[in-house]
Amino acid sequence: MISSFKSYLIEEERTVFFTFGRMNPPTTGHEKLMNELAKKSGKHSYRVYVSQSVDKKKNPLDYGTKVKTIRKFFPKHARQVMLDKKVKSVFDALTEIYNDGYKNVSMVVGSDRVNEFNILLKKYNGVKARHGLYNFKKINVISAGDRDPDADDVSGMSASKMREAASDGDFTKFSQGLPRNVSNSDAKKVYNEVRRGMGLREQKEYFNKLHFEPVSEKREAYVKGNLFNIGDHVTVMGSDELASVTSLGTNYVIVESGGKLYRKWLSDIELLEKKKEAPKKVRQDPDVKKAPGTQPAPYYKGVAKSTKKKRLAHFKKYSKYDDDNPAAYKPAPGDATAKTKPSKHTLKYRRMYGEDAVEVAKKKIEREKMVDKMKHARMLDRAKVRKIKNRSKADA
Repeated sequence: MISSFKSYLIEEERTVFFTFGRMNPPTTGHEKLMNELAKKSGKHSYRVYVSQSVDKKKNPLDYGTKVKTIRKFFPKHARQVMLDKKVKSVFDALTEIYNDGYKNVSMVVGSDRVNEFNILLKKYNGVKARHGLYNFKKINVISAGDRDPDADDVSGMSASKMREAASDGDFTKFSQGLPRNVSNSDAKKVYNEVRRGMGLREQKEYFNKLHFEPVSEKREAYVKGNLFNIGDHVTVMGSDELASVTSLGTNYVIVESGGKLYRKWLSDIELLEKKKEAPKKVRQDPDVKKAPGTQPAPYYKGVAKSTKKKRLAHFKKYSKYDDDNPAAYKPAPGDATAKTKPSKHTLKYRRMYGEDAVEVAKKKIEREKMVDKMKHARMLDRAKVRKIKNRSKADA
């Protein structure tokens, strides 16, 4: 219990407000956070601590550059932005504040982190650990009203969105997240410092990135030649009038309907769906229909079941022959006795060589065999004669 008004003033003086964040890079969201911190601290002092983590993904600005930038961008808070390389975490900050003689502390954070820090800070109060020791009489965690400006999913221009803009080379979008008092030259400077920290080259020319509305899918298909063609039948929207395409323009077509030509926009007409004709089914012979491929019934008409199998084997064998090989067109079993439909091979051969070509070919082959046999016999006779002559010479 406070014994006197003087003691009350001393106790009040020992209260401090602070915040801790990455602020990499500093944004308008961080400006709101610091303004709220100053407002809630009232007549008490307040401090701004920032992390010292450095990496290419989330922390491109080094500690010294970041503190210098924050002080320049937020001049009315510059004296409260701390520069102490010993303070690397929120626990280091609390230890330093406690060692400076403060007995009460209030941390101001984004609304989404109040509960997290309230549990964490009080958990280690009075506990000596690697960061040292802090033992406050009172610890408060207060909401700044908005979400943490360092959060990836925060609405508006967050630090993560600014890093993304810097990575994409979009200076215009990056600059939209900076306070209004920041000059264009200072904006370009921190923009390139962020890019360098991300391992990217410095950008010397700055262009506004234009974002165009996507062209309609129908127009894209038309330009690629995948929508309308000359001669296509179409319907006119709204009237269901039938027309045919006679000419193709840049973004329109000329159609003919009732002997008259009309100019229509792509959105005014629709292509009539072409009906696909179903392939005609050929009746299969019931005795051999399970065989691979197609076995049309006319090919086996009037043929005995046993002969059908032979006929099937014949078709399978001779279908592998070249088209210019006469043997490929040899009559199939059943051709002589049954009234069957000649196979395509038989018909083709007859067109190429005539009806009696097979018999002619056979006779020709027989004649050639006979001639070869006679030649071979003569060669043997000559060899015998030479052998006898050689023996006679040897005996003489």
